Amino acid sequence: MEQDASSTSTTVAPPPGGMRTFLHVLVNTAVANITTSFLWFGLTFWIYAETRNVIATGVIGGAYMLFISVFSMFFGTLVDRFRKKAVMLWATVVAFFVFCLDTAFFFLIGEAQIIDLQLPWFWIFAVVMLAGAVVEQLRSIALSTTVTLLVPDERHANANGMVGTVQGVSMLVTSVLSGLAVGFLGMGWTLIIGLAAMLIAMLHLASLRIPEREIVHVENQTKWVDIRGGWQAVLAAPGLLALVLFSTLNNFVGGVYMALMDPYGIDLFGVQGWGIWFAVASTGFIAGGAIIAATGLGKRPMRTMLLLAAFIGGVGAVFTLREWGWLYILGCWLYMACIPAIEAAEQTVIQRVVPYEKQGRVFGFAMTFEAAAAPITSLLIAPIAQVWVIPFLREDGEAQWAWLLGEGENRGIALIFLVAGVICVLIALLAFLTPQYRRLSTEYAQAAPVEETAADDAEPSTSTTPVSSKAGGGPDTDGDRP
Repeated sequence: MEQDASSTSTTVAPPPGGMRTFLHVLVNTAVANITTSFLWFGLTFWIYAETRNVIATGVIGGAYMLFISVFSMFFGTLVDRFRKKAVMLWATVVAFFVFCLDTAFFFLIGEAQIIDLQLPWFWIFAVVMLAGAVVEQLRSIALSTTVTLLVPDERHANANGMVGTVQGVSMLVTSVLSGLAVGFLGMGWTLIIGLAAMLIAMLHLASLRIPEREIVHVENQTKWVDIRGGWQAVLAAPGLLALVLFSTLNNFVGGVYMALMDPYGIDLFGVQGWGIWFAVASTGFIAGGAIIAATGLGKRPMRTMLLLAAFIGGVGAVFTLREWGWLYILGCWLYMACIPAIEAAEQTVIQRVVPYEKQGRVFGFAMTFEAAAAPITSLLIAPIAQVWVIPFLREDGEAQWAWLLGEGENRGIALIFLVAGVICVLIALLAFLTPQYRRLSTEYAQAAPVEETAADDAEPSTSTTPVSSKAGGGPDTDGDRP
């Protein structure tokens, strides 16, 4: 008989030294993220610098998020079925193999042929790289569940803030390195450097041990894509579906930034300059993540999330109203400073109200819908901007809109950012009025965490804490084997 999610403990007692283990996993994930982002940023910077085509960057970004959406439920099911280290290691191995194939393809076809968008070679090259980057995203779902596995409940928000800090460091490092590598060394050397870094991350991960004692399959199912299980787990927590839908709507607006932020920055600063200034803006991720890591999210993470979502909508509406580099970088910094708190709030709520053995599927379910929103907007907005809005604002519409948007080459992009920002503010404010918001906030406040566990430095316990009441058998100390 299937066990109701509400009757299962939503967290597990972390092992002694669990926080230290989590920090090792986090550092390794940072290296892996830096490598993947280095290659992905390099591809985006390189193709726009060579072609000045907004459609190309929009399609790349949109396809990336679309692939994440398609595979997230499969990834989430894998995370629930196998040990977390095994999942993370195999994801890295597969990504490394795919990137090796793409690098060989690049040198075999030649750069001159690949940058010609009328030929199929660039799109093959981009899709293969996209596949490697998407597989690496399996680690993100696994990392979110290791917070529940290794970190005490009262420190979940802090740990999620650390994840945001790592994302900021990754973006800071990769934006600088990608801009400099593409600008001075070219795409070929960028690929070789990325492969070397990924190999180091893979070897380091293989040496780690994550003490996951047992794998629990609550529903005794064998499906590889458990959409039904993820859906039921989401419905079991009142208001959780509304949280996913809000993040999905918010990501519709995020698709605008995905398609247009890099082209706007490259036009303002050049490839190398944008890489450096994007790194400066990425310190917002570090600052925002560090604040959450130090202070947490308070007793009402949902409220924090919606307020910050409204704030970044306001920032997005005004940070390109004038073609001033400092205004754009400041806006990017504020935008990125808020993202760790918003993502940490969603993760913290899920980690509290969803049973541990179902969290992989719930994170996968959420990512499926949230990731699907951005590419839809990105794929729609990129051709609209390239074909209609940008040319119109550079010619007939410039004088008409100068009172609001000022003057410059990119007033069309500025207009799109303005409209998207206003929509984001409205979505966030309207979410406050929904009964689902109040219901989920109450559910989070009432969800009792498991009993307090010993501090990280305490002596190991001789007993095993079961993950759920349906778990059977003794502890399995082999944390590497599926």
